[in-house]
Amino acid sequence: MAVRTFTDMLGREVVINYPPKRIISLVPSQTELLYDLGLEDEVVGITKFCVHPHEWFRNKKRVGGTKTLHIDIIKDLQPDLIIANKEENTKEQIEELAALYPVWISNIQTIDEGLQMIGDVGAIVGKADKAAALVKDISTGFDSLIKAAQPKRVAYFIWRKPWMSAGGDTFINDMIERIGWTNVLADKQRYPEIELEELKGKDVELVLLSSEPYPFKEVHIAEIKAVLPHATVKLVDGEMFSWYGSRMKYAVEYMSKLIG
Repeated sequence: MAVRTFTDMLGREVVINYPPKRIISLVPSQTELLYDLGLEDEVVGITKFCVHPHEWFRNKKRVGGTKTLHIDIIKDLQPDLIIANKEENTKEQIEELAALYPVWISNIQTIDEGLQMIGDVGAIVGKADKAAALVKDISTGFDSLIKAAQPKRVAYFIWRKPWMSAGGDTFINDMIERIGWTNVLADKQRYPEIELEELKGKDVELVLLSSEPYPFKEVHIAEIKAVLPHATVKLVDGEMFSWYGSRMKYAVEYMSKLIG
């Protein structure tokens, strides 16, 4: 093994013994990526929200939630690399871990940044060739995506009580725009809390209710229709809109069907 230095997506230098042999992933999307890169033996810890692949969810050691990590469990696992995300993990906990272990942090708001992350993670875990092939596959898919003929005005909800939507500086917004639709809340940042009444003057044609992090169901459609009776309301797979790892390889087919 050799000592190597990598730069994460926050511009931080991360020094590791390369290639890493004991990896902990603190982000569901990136956990699935590590699986697809073939790191069965190297990944020793994941979060309770890392549901893909199922066999890892069932068998790998869980280190808590993305924002409620069990630092003691992580210490017991003695990682030589921790892979985290600026938004999905808690700054204070990540800083605590970074004082003890190499922590590589992603920061993703667009599909292109998601592709960069795949390449960067592939490099740091010794799977650069596999990562490059995956990036090529995903890029080809998005290049072939035929956008919607009608640029519908869309609101995308991730939470209820309070209602929270996706703003313009999010990965979800980039997905909406790649489809050829317009996010009516693109002028907002991150995930703003709003009142449904605020949407009345925005000519909303389509409301998308995500399956995660809030598990929207059919019963919630009526709440939206009561305020926006002329809008179409659909339940959508939140993983397809917000998972910025290797799950993107399935997103184009899903989006094509959604548009159709």
